[in-house]
Amino acid sequence: MNREILSVTTLGGLCAVYRRERETGTAELLLVPAGTESGICRTDCAAEPLVQAKLRQDDAPTFFSGGQTMRSSPTTLAMEYAGQTVRPLADRTVITTRLQDPRGMAYTHTLTLFADNPAAEVTVSAENTGTVPLTLEMLSSFTLGSLSPFGQGLDPETLVIHRMRSHWSAEGRLVSEPAEDLQLEPSWKPSSANSLRFGCVGSLPVRGYVPFCGVEDTVRQITWAAATTQGSSWQMELYRRDNGLSLSGGLADAEFGAWSKTLAPGESFTAPKAVLTAVRGGVDQASRALAENTRRAIEAILPDCERELPVIFNEFCSTWGCPTEESVLRQVRSLAGRGIGYYVIDAGWYDDRPFDYGCRLGRWQVSKKSFPRGLGPVVDAIHQAGMKAGIWFEFEMAGRDEPDCFQRTDWLLHRHGIPITVGDRRFWDLRKPEVQDYLARHVIDFLRDNRLDYLKVDYNETIGLGCDGAESLGEGLRGQIEASTAFFARIRRELPDLVLEICASGGHRLCHAFLELGCMASFSDAHECDEIPVIAANMHRMILPRQSQIWAVVKAGQPLQKLYYQLCSGLLGRLCLSGEPDALSAEQWAVIEQGIRFYRKAAPVIDRGETRRYGRDVPSYRAPRGWQGLVRRGAGTTLAVVHTFAQAPGMLELPVRGTVMAVLARPGILVQSGPALYLTGLQDFDGVAVLLKNEE
Repeated sequence: MNREILSVTTLGGLCAVYRRERETGTAELLLVPAGTESGICRTDCAAEPLVQAKLRQDDAPTFFSGGQTMRSSPTTLAMEYAGQTVRPLADRTVITTRLQDPRGMAYTHTLTLFADNPAAEVTVSAENTGTVPLTLEMLSSFTLGSLSPFGQGLDPETLVIHRMRSHWSAEGRLVSEPAEDLQLEPSWKPSSANSLRFGCVGSLPVRGYVPFCGVEDTVRQITWAAATTQGSSWQMELYRRDNGLSLSGGLADAEFGAWSKTLAPGESFTAPKAVLTAVRGGVDQASRALAENTRRAIEAILPDCERELPVIFNEFCSTWGCPTEESVLRQVRSLAGRGIGYYVIDAGWYDDRPFDYGCRLGRWQVSKKSFPRGLGPVVDAIHQAGMKAGIWFEFEMAGRDEPDCFQRTDWLLHRHGIPITVGDRRFWDLRKPEVQDYLARHVIDFLRDNRLDYLKVDYNETIGLGCDGAESLGEGLRGQIEASTAFFARIRRELPDLVLEICASGGHRLCHAFLELGCMASFSDAHECDEIPVIAANMHRMILPRQSQIWAVVKAGQPLQKLYYQLCSGLLGRLCLSGEPDALSAEQWAVIEQGIRFYRKAAPVIDRGETRRYGRDVPSYRAPRGWQGLVRRGAGTTLAVVHTFAQAPGMLELPVRGTVMAVLARPGILVQSGPALYLTGLQDFDGVAVLLKNEE
């Protein structure tokens, strides 16, 4: 099919090529690495429309699509190209493309390229320009088609699909599958499309899957990747009817996530943004570009204290939800002068029972039994010890043990008129201004009045399919999560120096909408497990290492080998200690302080660098075998972190060159540099970290 070029724009290592199919008039976007656009040759497939949408008033898509996909509907086929503007700015270029449906809808597709990173942001808006209300049942945030644009014909055994599976304490597992294994080949007669729709339903957006998908052309060594950003239900779809593969995504649609949105005449709706990239290389390079896209927003909100990536201590793995004035003061005395930046009081400061058994959420009053003098004395002690004071909240929930909150049904979320109840938790309706004001008094004022410097926000349940209060359950959920992020933003505005940590039973909220509001995020709840370094390594594909808080739990009687293993895990992101600092031996403390000194030297490359992983895949997280090595190369230094598991080799070689500056390893392990980095004397479950000065 003939294509005409509408525009070609290059910035930041990315090239956006807009084409229009002459026969149908359909406009499409091809996103390719800068410098590769001359190799685009695919014209033997249908153009992928810039927007995929479905109006309730239109017929369903044909060819066995019902229940499988809402793509390629009559709504989409009715869109006509109406013009484009390209607006260069100082650090970005904004490309706005307009589509219209003569029956009374207009769509605006906005792509923004940035000078500092090969990732683009895209938003799609729909406006009712007619005279009667219209209801959307699907509206994509992005679409990419004609994949791979560098191939022709069927081009078999070329495309690999990358996704990341994720569940509690096993986040971010990469799964790479040939397109053929997913049955993403066209049929002998291209009438029925093959499609794969996946995603997550509920308010824990990183559960089941990470909101990410990559498509790799293994012959040309180019990878396309996309991330949805919202914290509510999302979906992605891989779709193939002819020689070209398409990838689209955004809000979970009416079939997948019970979403619809009614627009009155003159009303408009903008789908949550998506982030796209195309890179030379594989999934690691592509995922890094997407993660780096959050840096602009993060650096705009970072307090000065966060610039050097301080070490954190969180007391949860000591008291397990039962902190007291006595336990905090005892630990603070043992931590003073050790190089710790933050001390965080975790769950239970408002209760007298372990976290697993208590649910006193909602009033947020300090336990008089555990803290008889309030928080003032412990905050004073933390500050006097040279640390900033932090505290835990789960403020979006109302707990059964606070009946005044749990029974305040006019302030709670409902589904089909019934309060949404999950175990001992219900959910505040944050769309209500009175709920926002209540939380401002009980959270923001509390933090200010108690001179707290650090807030850990947890979230330990999911709303599920959605909630009342909008034209659909899915739209109710989207509005609730939008109101939640608005409250996070309010915290940032009113307490600009606050250090904010995002947590949701570990890593269930590692999506851009929340990451762009926080200084750090909990990577997982795998606090003391052997799989910590495996999950921590996965995080390098999902979030910036400077945000990825990795726990190293230190306990009395812990063998030194285990201590090195834990500390080296912490070097894969932000080092967070927990456990029993007041019960450790002098020998243990010597190792920990060595680890803290090493971390400080490595902080610049943890913050900024490019990561490569070495070693075999780890099939079983609970019983890992073999080894892994993560090498992060920065502007002047390289950090190599190696972990061995069961059945480990005694010697390893990593393709890393440079002058050794610092080593963190137990006695008996020998580290040598030369044409490569050599490690000898390794045993099962060792941890080794090496910091090298890069060769010119």
